[in-house]
Order: sequence, then structure tokens, then C-alpha cells
Amino acid sequence: MVATAETLRSYRGPAILSYGFRPFFLGGAIWAAVAMALFVPMLQGNIVLPTALNAIDWHQHELLYGFLPAIVAGFLLTAVPNWTGRLPVAGARLGALFALWLVGRAAVATSALIGAGAAALVDVLFLVALGIVAGREIVAGGNKNNLKVLVLVSLLALGNLVFHIETATEGTADYGKRIGIAAAVLLISLIGGRIVPSFTRNWLAKRGPEALPAPFGKFDVATIASSAIALAAWIFAPDSLVTAAVCGVAGVLHLIRLARWRGYRTAGEPLVTILHVGYLFVPLGFILMALSIAFPAAVSPVAAVHAWTAGGIGVMTLAVMTRASLGHTGHDLTASRSTLAIYACVIIGAAARIAAAFGIEPEIMLHAAAAAWILAFAGFAVVFGPMLVRPRNQS
Repeated sequence: MVATAETLRSYRGPAILSYGFRPFFLGGAIWAAVAMALFVPMLQGNIVLPTALNAIDWHQHELLYGFLPAIVAGFLLTAVPNWTGRLPVAGARLGALFALWLVGRAAVATSALIGAGAAALVDVLFLVALGIVAGREIVAGGNKNNLKVLVLVSLLALGNLVFHIETATEGTADYGKRIGIAAAVLLISLIGGRIVPSFTRNWLAKRGPEALPAPFGKFDVATIASSAIALAAWIFAPDSLVTAAVCGVAGVLHLIRLARWRGYRTAGEPLVTILHVGYLFVPLGFILMALSIAFPAAVSPVAAVHAWTAGGIGVMTLAVMTRASLGHTGHDLTASRSTLAIYACVIIGAAARIAAAFGIEPEIMLHAAAAAWILAFAGFAVVFGPMLVRPRNQS
């Protein structure tokens, strides 16, 4: 399964299978838009999929365990060669992984026909396979320090399994949803903690040595640790005042961490600024969750959940997808007007969904949030799709 120089040289297949980010970013973006477009009429009873999940559970599952794993796969399969110096997983092996992800989407959508157990097996298998492939490459490259990322991939796989078990036995998936969101927030905290200050430093260093991002240190470790504690408390005791307290602490630490990265100096390049905006939704989610527990009559936990999901996951994935797609296809690392429009849509969508959770014109805001999300990810597919399916340096 290990790629060799000879197999890479002899690869003459489609460009989209030459690197992990290509099929998974494009496929993930298309599915993010399609899944949201299906969810709204499903919720209204105008469309019925042959799935064993109800509309809300299907929506939550397909964004947490359908869309997100595709983007994680695209990121990992692209980052691991940089971490290890090894050649990327490409060709038939990459195509098989992508096909497994696609089969998972079809299996969950038709689980009422093929059986919930069969659908769960196929669906969970993708994250297991991704972990095995990425783990093998990391170990073979002697870069075991990066195995910590696979711990969070394993947590995501566990959450997916729990989600399927809960919906089959309890009718809904409370723990499965919370585990998936926790894994996503920790992934953003860990990976964002690498790429946000790194890309910011690279951009700011060209403009002078002053006020560069703080290097990774004990404060970052403490912030991530506090997040893990707060999220574990939220998973098992979502209504506890202790959970509110630790979420509040984690939120404040993340705000300080973000400020230490000097995002206020990056307004000249939206490709960098959007990373800071995406990360901002992490502390916002923690703070809103703390407030929702302490003051349930004033703040809904739905606001916190969507700060983490529509905001943190939505904005950060598009920030990473756009930058990686430009850089790895040989295009200039600068945001075009269409890229800015994509960013604006996903931010507007997140803001509208949080506003709906606060009871601000909820029906209008819910539809606005769904439309903006669809425009953002469909926009990525339209704008970046051509460069993802063509060889490097072709537009």
C-alpha cells in the first residue's frame, strides 16, 4: 500500500486522483451543498429519503460524519506527505478510499432499505480505513509525533458508531452528536493551532518582524487540555454547572490564544484572515455553551452548537480548502472576488443560524442560513472544481 517513486512516475490516471485533497475537497463540498438542499424539504415533509434516520438526525449525521470526514481525509492525505517526506496516496488506492466514502453516503441515505446495521458498518468503515492508511504512512515516515491527530480521527469514528447505535436503539443520537462535535472542535484546536499561526507568521514576516504570532508553547497545551476537559464534561453532563464553568474557562483561553496570533494584522490577505475568523467560532461556541447552561432561559444550547458547526466547521473547512487547493495546484495564494464571496456566504450562514437560535426571525434566518451554506459550498465546487480536476498549473 506504500506509494513508490516508480508508481508515482507511472501514474497516468486522472488528475483528480493524484492527491488526496482533490477528490475529497470537491466531493465534500458538493455533498455539503446537496445534503443541506435536501434537508430543508425533508424537514417540511416534501421529500422522503429511504433512510432509517429522521430528518434532523440525518442532517446532523451527514454534516458531522459525512461531509466533515471527507474534508479531514483531504487534509490528512495532503498533509501527511509534508510531515513524513513520503509520496502521497494516489491512483487506485485513493480512488478506493473515495469510493468507500461515497458508498457510505449512499448506505446511510438508503438505510431503511438495506438495514441500519449494514449501513452503519459501511459508513463507519471509511474513517477506520482512513486512520489505517494515514497511520501507516505516519509510522513508516518516522513521524510518530503526528499520530495524535489520528486519536481525534478515532474519536470521530467512535462518535459515528455511537450515533448509529443510539439511533437504532434510542431513536435519536445525543451522545453520538456530542462526540462528533467534540472531535471536530478538538481537530480545529489542534490543526488550527498549527496552521493559523504558521500561515500568519509566513505572511506577516514578509512585511516586517514586528508583532508576529506567539510560538506554540505551554499556553497552547493548556488551552487544548482545557478544551478536552470541557468537551468531555459536555458530552457526559451537558446540563451541569461544572460543565458551564469549564466551558467558560476554555472559551476565554481560546480567545487569548487567538489574540496571540495577531490576526488583526492580516486584513491585507483574506486567505489568512479567514483562518482567524473560523477559529473565532471555537471560543464563541464555548462561551455560548457556558451561558446556555447557566442561563437557559436566555441562551439556547443550539446557538453554541451552531457556533461550533456552521461557524467553526463551516468557515474553517472552507478556509483550509480554498488555501490548499490554490497552493497545491500552483495558483497564487491570494483570494479572488469569487473566493471572498464564498467566505461571505459561509459567515453569513453561520451568523444567521446563530441568530435563529436566539429567536431572531427564526424561520427567515433558518432559510437564510441554509441558502448561504449551499451557496458557499456549491460556490467552492464551481470556482475550485476546475483546478481540482485538472493537472497542476492548468486553469
